[in-house]
Amino acid sequence: MKTIENKTFDMERALYGSQDLCVKHCSFDGPADGESALKESSRIEVENCFWNLRYPFWHDHGLKIRGTELTELCRAALWYSDHIEISDSKLHGIKALRECQDVKVKGCHIISPEFGWSVNKIEMTDTSAQSEYFMMRSSNLTFRNVKLEGKYSFQYIENGTFENCEFNTKDAFWHAKNVTVKNSVIKGEYFSWYSDGLTLINCKIIGTQPLCYCKNLRLIHCEMEEADFAFEKSQVEAEVVTPVISIKNPASGCIQVPAAEEIILDDPEAKCRILVNGKEPAGM
Repeated sequence: MKTIENKTFDMERALYGSQDLCVKHCSFDGPADGESALKESSRIEVENCFWNLRYPFWHDHGLKIRGTELTELCRAALWYSDHIEISDSKLHGIKALRECQDVKVKGCHIISPEFGWSVNKIEMTDTSAQSEYFMMRSSNLTFRNVKLEGKYSFQYIENGTFENCEFNTKDAFWHAKNVTVKNSVIKGEYFSWYSDGLTLINCKIIGTQPLCYCKNLRLIHCEMEEADFAFEKSQVEAEVVTPVISIKNPASGCIQVPAAEEIILDDPEAKCRILVNGKEPAGM
């Protein structure tokens, strides 16, 4: 493998089409403002580099990035690429990851609106992220120890597992399919509307109007805070271990809660069984 070290590049397609290349302690920045430095490359390693130019890693195959900074000017950094490993790096440009496959992200700091759209097979661990529309329309996700701040996250994803995560994000998991979340905290309004096949295990869910219009929804030993008008129109089997403010017209299944300030059943199609402290409330 050829090594390039301690160089600065700012020209268009500076290392276009490279193969079997290790780039160390290099800077991609300068007045020429060139794009697509490593486009159409294969078997590339990038270590302790600085990227301040656009579109560096498009159509790449076999890419390892370590200890590297991609600035806010390094927009749309990784598109249409596969077999990617990113570790201990800063991903701070908009649209940093899109239409990629077989991706591993570990120990990274992400500030990137529209991060991770239409990615297939991604593992993310020990990472923090700030983003809007995070991971939209992606599939086969495995997340562990990830902290997220943002809006509209994980919409339209399919086949995901999330463990020991903290998500503070509005409208998360809308239209998500076949997702399991364990030992995690999810804070935000309108959580997981229109999802299908969502399972939550030992989770804390914080926010108004959660889990409405869901299909095949399961909650196992979960806590809920600030939960009003919960489960509206949902098909649900739920074991909730904390009191809720209100439950509204769940469609079917069974919901168990220790207490509820209000149960609203003004829709004749709401046929879910509700047990409060093990018993059906009077009048149900």
